[in-house]
Formats: sequence, structure tokens, C-alpha cells
Amino acid sequence: MQAFAQEPWRQELTGWMERQYPLSAKAMMSAISAVQIVKERRGFGRFIRPARGSILASPVMAAYDPDPDYFFHWLRDSAVIVDALRSLIESGEVTELEGLGHFRDFLRFSLTLSTLDGRDFLKGAGDFRAKVEPFFLQYVRPDSEFIALTGDSVLGEPRFDPDGAFDILKWSRPQHDGPALRALSVARFCASVAAKDAEALALAKQLLSRDLDFTLKRWRQPSFDIWEEELGRHYYTQLVQCEALEQGGLWIAAAGEAELGRAYRAEAHAIAVSLDDFWSEEQGFHRSRISANAACHEKDLDIATLLAVIHSGRKQGSHSVLDSRVIATVMQLEDLFAGLYRINQPPIQNRAPAMGRYRGDAYYSGGAYYFSTLGAAEFYFRAAGAAADADILEWGRHGSDICRRLGIRHFDDAHHSTLVKALFRRGDMFMATVAAFTPSSGDLSEQFDQTTGAQTSAKSLAWSHAAFISAYATRGEALRKLERTEPSA
Repeated sequence: MQAFAQEPWRQELTGWMERQYPLSAKAMMSAISAVQIVKERRGFGRFIRPARGSILASPVMAAYDPDPDYFFHWLRDSAVIVDALRSLIESGEVTELEGLGHFRDFLRFSLTLSTLDGRDFLKGAGDFRAKVEPFFLQYVRPDSEFIALTGDSVLGEPRFDPDGAFDILKWSRPQHDGPALRALSVARFCASVAAKDAEALALAKQLLSRDLDFTLKRWRQPSFDIWEEELGRHYYTQLVQCEALEQGGLWIAAAGEAELGRAYRAEAHAIAVSLDDFWSEEQGFHRSRISANAACHEKDLDIATLLAVIHSGRKQGSHSVLDSRVIATVMQLEDLFAGLYRINQPPIQNRAPAMGRYRGDAYYSGGAYYFSTLGAAEFYFRAAGAAADADILEWGRHGSDICRRLGIRHFDDAHHSTLVKALFRRGDMFMATVAAFTPSSGDLSEQFDQTTGAQTSAKSLAWSHAAFISAYATRGEALRKLERTEPSA
């Protein structure tokens, strides 16, 4: 183990990660409750000051000039960032006092959003279109959409203005992954650093009930994917819904509502069965979507499947980091981007390929994403930790391919220490790739160009920084397990 840790490239990588951690922590925290910022959304007559508890996708001002305007509170992004906030508290990078304060604010803000009503908005807003410049009226939602926003349908909104108002712009709606992902993040927070905070637990119970009830009722309905591009059934959405209802069922039963807990878990089982529809034996991977546009297959192989697995947090069984079909999917994703991006060619020793979203991506540079590459790192760290805990790995016909890809001929000790090391090493190789394309300032945008490696799209993306924080935290957990499984000298 000592030689394993002292490889020169690993020592250099460890130093970079230790420097990057506080930089990413500071950058991500700047997106939480950014009440000091006022954004003018020019052309729409809107001046927006974020409310306490809101989380900006990016605090950097932009208006598609050329960078995108991400001055919104997305349900999905905010859930990912709250999960990373928990890790910052656990590591001591953020104090418990500060972190729990942000968590309670987030819960209150989220509860306020869930009570919004489109009809009330129209009554109170008056002729809000009068403030919109003529050219920009084409981007404003019709009144019919607001009229339909009543009851729990508001939870299908993907994003809100960070002052707590509806987003008035046309967008891809509905999106149903946000409430489920938020339920998972909130539940983990409550089981960890908020376990003794009575106020936070009371607020969380209200929000969890709303998010889980919404997921229970709506999971069969089509929605837009996490890239906000296609309406249909999506692996990411259904996997986080499945895990949210499974964990929610256990939580609500422990709280004394056994019947509702059984209902949640019964629906979780139904979703688990439906997830098998996404596996393609012919293609050898989990497809990301089952959509109306069945003729288009470019998006079948999509990093969203990998993100689904790490965000759902399953440690074993189907659709976990140890599921051989999931690992086969991840390896096909690696092959795709290794051959697709010039920055990945030729392969560089001790580095894994920079990862994007899917073949044919045309958003901005259509290149590599920090959260995709960091997601791959987290996947392998999670797999290493789970393998260290496992007694038997049942990989069937995929086992020999997986081991060969990891550079292993066979593993023969009871704790699979050789395999655990190989999985961990692969995670470090993805971290090394991120390090290679990160400036000394620690800034992480949304993308880095597939040809030049230059940062593109939204600057200082909170999700990118959250992805680094989560990958680094997962690495630490896996390293501790690896050290315990290492045979004694």
C-alpha cells in the first residue's frame, strides 16, 4: 500500500486535489444564498436578487453574450450542491453552524417554491409583458402554462428565478427528476450532519413528503431528460425516482406511517422492473432514454446513465456501481469519448479520457464536461469502496472483460484487494485528467473544449465544483477502505 500511494504521479495529484478542495468549496458556496448580487435580465424587465436559501447554477453574470444565463435555481443542480455541502461539513471545510444554517434556509426556500400557484402569479403580476421588449416577447411563456401550474404540478418546474418567483421564460417542461433527487439529498443530510437538528428535521419532513408524493404520482408520466432536450422515459429520472421511493418508504415507515411506506416501496419495485427496459443486449449498454424519436440513437449512450448511478447512491445489486451491466456501460462511454475528442488522443499515461455527454452534442463546444469527467472519477471511487465491502462479485460473462480493461488477469484474495486498487487507480486517472485542464485559479466552467481544452459555456458552474467536492470525498472514503483491506506485511 505504501508503494501504491507513493507513485510520483499520485503524489502530484494528491497535492493538486488538496489545493483544489478549498477553491472549489469557496466557489460553490458563493452560489448559495447569494443575496448580495442583483441580476438585471435585460430585455425582460426583471431585476432579481436571490433569496436566502436559493442556489444559483452559476453566480457569474451572463446573457448568452456568449456565455449562457444560468442565474436560476434549478431543482436538479441545487440537490447536487446540497449533497456536496454535506461533504464540506463532514470534512470540516464548512462549519456545522454555517452549513446547517444554509441547509435550513434551503429547506424553507424549497418549501416556499412548492406552494407557488400560477394563477396567483398572473393575478399579482398584472401585465408583466409590458416590461418585456418586443423582440424578447417570443421567449416568454404563454398564460396557459401559468394557469396549469397549480397544486403539485409546480414540482415539475425545472427551475425558478432565485428570488422565489416563477421563471417566465419558455423552457423544456415538465422535468420530474428534481423532486426525487432533492429527496435523496435531503434524506442523506438528515441522516448525517442534521441528525440532531430538530428544526431542520421538521422542515425536511415536510419537503420530503411533498417530493415523495409527487414522485409516487408522476413517475409513469413522460418528462424531459436532464439535458432538457427530449420528452420521454429516461434512465436517470427513473433510477433516482426508484431510489427516492425505496429510501422514502423506509423513512416514512420508521416515522410510523407503515401503509404509506409500503406504497412508496411498491412503486419503487415497479420502477425497478421498468428499468430493465433500458438495457440493450445488442448494444451492450444501458440506453439513456426511451423516447418518441426512436430512430435517433446518438443519445442512447449518454453520460446521464453514469450520473444516475452515482446520484442514486446504490452500493450493490442492480443499477449500482457493482452491477456488471452498469460497468459495461461506463466502459463504452470511455471508449466513445476516447475516440471522439482530440484532447484524448493519443492516450496519456496515468490519465483517463475527458468525458462529455453523448455523441453529436452541439451545445456550445459540444466538448468535455467537468461534472462528467468528475462523475466518472466518483463512479470508480464508489466502485472501489463497494468492492472492498463485498464478499463476492457476481459479474458473470462481463467479469473477464472488466478485469482485462482494468489491467487485471485475475484476483484471488478474499477482499479483492487487487481489484479494489485497480478501480481506485482508475478513479485517480480521471482526477488527473481534470487536473490537467484546470487553471491554477481553480476555476471550473461547465465545459472544456474537445480540441483545445479551453474552458467554455457557463463560468464557475456550481455543479462542476460540487462534482469535484463529491468525488474527492468519495475518494477519501474509498482510500480508508482500501487501507483496511490491504493484507498485513
